[in-house]
Amino acid sequence: MLAWESYVEAQALRAQGWTISAIARHLGVTRVTVRRYLSGEHTPGQRARSVPDPFEGFAEYCRLRLGADPHLWATTLFDEVTALGYAGSYPSFTRALRARELRPACEPCRSGKTSQRAVIAHPPGAETQWDYLELTDPPAHWGFAGSAFVLLGVLAHSSRWRGWITESLDQPHLIEGLDQVVGRLGGVTRRWRFDRMSTVCHPGSGRLTVSFGPVAVHYRVGIDICPPRHAWRKGAVEKSAHVIAQRWWRTLADDTTLAGAQAGLDRICARLDGRRRADADGGKTTVGALAEAEPLRAAPAPLPAVLSVERTVSEQALVAFRGNRYSIPPGHTGEIVTVRHQLGTPALDIATARGVALAHHLRSPDGAGALVRLDEHVDAMTRVVLAEFTDRAPCPRKHRRPPTADALAEADRIRHAQAGPASGEQVVIDFDAYASGTRPLRGRAHTGETSGQDGRESS
Repeated sequence: MLAWESYVEAQALRAQGWTISAIARHLGVTRVTVRRYLSGEHTPGQRARSVPDPFEGFAEYCRLRLGADPHLWATTLFDEVTALGYAGSYPSFTRALRARELRPACEPCRSGKTSQRAVIAHPPGAETQWDYLELTDPPAHWGFAGSAFVLLGVLAHSSRWRGWITESLDQPHLIEGLDQVVGRLGGVTRRWRFDRMSTVCHPGSGRLTVSFGPVAVHYRVGIDICPPRHAWRKGAVEKSAHVIAQRWWRTLADDTTLAGAQAGLDRICARLDGRRRADADGGKTTVGALAEAEPLRAAPAPLPAVLSVERTVSEQALVAFRGNRYSIPPGHTGEIVTVRHQLGTPALDIATARGVALAHHLRSPDGAGALVRLDEHVDAMTRVVLAEFTDRAPCPRKHRRPPTADALAEADRIRHAQAGPASGEQVVIDFDAYASGTRPLRGRAHTGETSGQDGRESS
């Protein structure tokens, strides 16, 4: 095999009029090798196979199968050629498919996918793009059952980003997040764009759900659903999710409270409003300046959706919710209770898993660290604690307590049972007790006589 350096050298020497023999002596190879490379019969850098290619006899079959079905799995095709007698390994098989370029491109898929990315112009105030960002491994003291989520809203014209941290993807939390993010963005655009999330539309058809229709009517916005299998139709919000995950979530400290995390997210979004942009005339401006100039409608009052989350009752009969703790009557320590809050109202309710009401509280601001306790709950807890209090002297812990006589006797019995009969000890068998405990043969009473082989009794 000639490397590319030797091949280039041979080409240059041949152009200078050198003979094949002189080039072969100069490169230290045979004349046949030089002649084959100069004629194009061999390719430089590729060693010729010393044994026949085991795939060669199956190449035409693979070409026909993949030509009829470009999406046929290589594993399925490998099973077919193995049944036909192919003896090579699966990695060698797939390498041969790629080297011969036997899999054709699917034209319908090629028309729907492209590596090109075009920036779609959005008029001011026209569209807000929405998406969720999943945040794995949130701080344990947040009390979330699994991952945390950030509902992101982006003004498509100016690229202003705002987000709201939530613990659930259900529709009430989505409605709360829409209200929070719209307020942070500064208003409502004419249309909202979502991907096929089940709380907004039916993922298969893309039609709005019956429960989300009143939400769109409440905000007086048109809804656009992204088509399936078309990536980057919400490029602005997808880019915001990438930036926020890398620049904010990765560096969040473990001791950060939920309210502190939300404040940090608001700060970084406001700081990113300083990104530079070009205005319609080509002049330099910023994201914040473009966003302030967008004609946005004022956000309406929150839709009265009811949030419902589960919490575990502490030993002090307290239930944590959004950075505050609320009291319930004693006797429910360790139980799972449900906290309900209707958006737009100042109160929250706590009930058992079966729906029995436990407490009704005025809600404190999120993250305030407030301890909200009703007087009746405090009195009930005090009565329970005092009822369990006693002035009886505790059991002495440092007095001597040797084993009792019964315990010593039981220990001797155990040692004797484990040791077994001692050597030289005679074992006596009581045959009368054995005979009385056995079952009489053939149902007859035991007489001490045995029967002979012919059925006659013998003594």
